Amino acid sequence: MDYPMKKVKIFFNYLMAHRFKLCFLPLMVAIAVEASRLSTQDLQNFYLYLQNNHTSLTMFFLYLALGSTLYLMTRPKPVYLVDFSCYLPPSHLKASTQRIMQHVRLVREAGAWKQESDYLMDFCEKILERSGLGQETYVPEGLQTLPLQQNLAVSRIETEEVIIGAVDNLFRNTGISPSDIGILVVNSSTFNPTPSLSSILGNKFKLRDNIKSLNLGGMGCSAGVIAIDAAKSLLQVHRNTYALVVSTENITQNLYMGNNKSMLVTNCLFRIGGAAILLSNRSIDRKRAKYELVHTVRVHTGADDRSYECATQEEDEDGIVGVSLSKNLPMVAARTLKINIATLGPLVLPISEKFHFFVRFVKKKFLNPKLKHYIPDFKLAFDHFCIHAGGRALIDEMEKNLHLTPLDVEASRMTLHRFGNTSSSSIWYELAYTEAKGRMTKGDRIWQIALGSGFKCNSSVWVALRNVKPSTNNPWEHCLHKYPVEIDIDLKE
Repeated sequence: MDYPMKKVKIFFNYLMAHRFKLCFLPLMVAIAVEASRLSTQDLQNFYLYLQNNHTSLTMFFLYLALGSTLYLMTRPKPVYLVDFSCYLPPSHLKASTQRIMQHVRLVREAGAWKQESDYLMDFCEKILERSGLGQETYVPEGLQTLPLQQNLAVSRIETEEVIIGAVDNLFRNTGISPSDIGILVVNSSTFNPTPSLSSILGNKFKLRDNIKSLNLGGMGCSAGVIAIDAAKSLLQVHRNTYALVVSTENITQNLYMGNNKSMLVTNCLFRIGGAAILLSNRSIDRKRAKYELVHTVRVHTGADDRSYECATQEEDEDGIVGVSLSKNLPMVAARTLKINIATLGPLVLPISEKFHFFVRFVKKKFLNPKLKHYIPDFKLAFDHFCIHAGGRALIDEMEKNLHLTPLDVEASRMTLHRFGNTSSSSIWYELAYTEAKGRMTKGDRIWQIALGSGFKCNSSVWVALRNVKPSTNNPWEHCLHKYPVEIDIDLKE
């Protein structure tokens, strides 16, 4: 789009956004002109009318008070994000591509990983090189030892360090006492021990005995938004309380030790990570909260077999458990994303974009069926995009399909480079990146969007309540000077 047309579009969007004000302006001018013509006698007559109609006046105010009360009692309670914390693993867990491949070769030589050929080793190395991950992502300690340690005890240690570390930092930053938490929602897709992760947090922080706790499992990388939506629903019922949401995934138990290529991909992408989020429905917290939750949109296409089977945890032909990715995954993801966008669009897009969509729909329906569907300009609705850092290809496709700029997806690319795919918590590392860069100003709107097995595409929309500064122990504070980095990936065979 050339510069003059871009200016025309911006002006049109401004007119449509302020259409009601512009329509009522002549009416307000007319009322003001008429009011200026009122004489003292007119005002006296109006006063006498009110004195002689006490009953009508009383009924009017009663109905007004009743209507206002009903409105205040039935309208959804605002949900505020007071603060959040992302876990930063210790530096000794950093693992470069070279270090990972050297360790894999040692494991193979020891006979623990019986790969059939060097071709699979080359395949893993190519995936690592093309993944968009940097050289400082974190791998669990149990997977950096020889022999590997993948038992339940070591897996529990990894997850406990992540969730307890994130929650502990959150409590320190906010000054909230654990006894103030009335709702707890924890999500971890493939690691769900007994007692549950929510019980682990309850025991560690001595949470109160009447806490409403949920433990979400098997819901994939999009479960972080599901957890936020569940907490929001509970906050609409339980007034004047705090909700703690914790999102994580376990890597130790999920390393695939077989020879199926579709299952080896997850080994190359997933890394340690987790986030803790403090939500509140207390009006007093608005002054110190960072964001207000505006919308959550959840789409689940699991009724379709291809969607349901595109990402499954299963045993391979040798009985080794891993997560298998189907060749239908890109098609399923694109279709589910379109449904999510179609639901979210009317809630957030300006009337101008809805108008353009309607015009294109009419043209396609009645004039030219070969016309492509109109892709709304979501940059008119959002200032920041937090796209799940599932992989380089996913971010590339989202950037292309939503007509975003490299700056729009910078937080996602840098999160993938620095921390890898941390599953459901990746959108919070991205938000932390945006805050650390000083780009979050009052009134900015943020779109968090994540895709996961099932198949699901979930969105959450936030609005900044102030100029947001990064919290203490932001995961980017020690490396922000290095970012953004140029990611040069050789795609040649």
